[in-house]
Amino acid sequence: MAIAPKSALQRARTCLSIEQEAIAATAQSLDKKFVEVARAIDESVSAGGKLICSGVGKSAHIAQKLVGTFNSIGVTTCFLDATQALHGDLGICASGDIAILFSNSGQTEEVLRLMTMLRRFDVPVVACTSHPESDLARESNHQLLYEVPREACPLELAPTASTTAALALGDALAMVLLHARKVTREDFAKFHPAGNLGRVLLLRIADIMRSGDRLAVAEETISTQDAILRLTKAKSGSIALISPRTGKLSGILTDGDFRRAALSGPDFLSKPVKTFMTRKPKTIREDALGVEALRIFESHHIDDLIVVDRSGKPVGLVDGQDLPKLKIV
Repeated sequence: MAIAPKSALQRARTCLSIEQEAIAATAQSLDKKFVEVARAIDESVSAGGKLICSGVGKSAHIAQKLVGTFNSIGVTTCFLDATQALHGDLGICASGDIAILFSNSGQTEEVLRLMTMLRRFDVPVVACTSHPESDLARESNHQLLYEVPREACPLELAPTASTTAALALGDALAMVLLHARKVTREDFAKFHPAGNLGRVLLLRIADIMRSGDRLAVAEETISTQDAILRLTKAKSGSIALISPRTGKLSGILTDGDFRRAALSGPDFLSKPVKTFMTRKPKTIREDALGVEALRIFESHHIDDLIVVDRSGKPVGLVDGQDLPKLKIV
């Protein structure tokens, strides 16, 4: 059957609009119960316990995704299959743990059975559901409630807005815990060392900076012409300028500075380069993370970043043009 572009786009936009409504309604409905859940999980994990997530069907998929999110921020979490739990997998549970059970209806038979079993292990249960009057919500220790004004499925059968709202609420919980536990970029990198994200998080400035012959450095007293020649020889877009007395960084001459210098008069090449350099440029240490350089580039709208050592002497250069090749952006 052919898909008509106009009607297809309309249906897609309607679906997204309905799912947005569910997220907005959920955000509006948040109250102290959400805070209680966050505190309970934080206290449990801080005391050496772990978070257990479980559900059936689409809710199981949501639970599994959130397991990955919680683990990535240092909240020790595992997925427990609600069916297999009743056939031996309950051995993963221990006193001090806490569980989130996902069920949109709050009446899923396997999930209700699992809640009963978890009580035997003295594991508190958080009910993640859109039905506050359901058996799951009423019998649980805590409620993580979301709102679903309507499903995006016109048949009201396929979970759509309900799964989106549950997932978004779980992400919101994870971000609250990330902030409460003061998770840093370095912490996140330890939990996610592989792939493109791991590479971005783990790269240090020392790994990506230009140095040696590719680093143009000169005293600030040389002529602008000599500075340009050294810059060109290093095939760089800038040159680090140092104090002849201390050897510390005093400024930078970039391609933009050179163009502005050219407008000052025909004799600009013979003038000392310090006449046109940018003083007190932004710098970074070689032991900083690569993403910190990216943050500086974006926040200050610059293209070149001088790397300095502890004494303030230039040891490298991070060129903004290198970042895409290094897959940092």
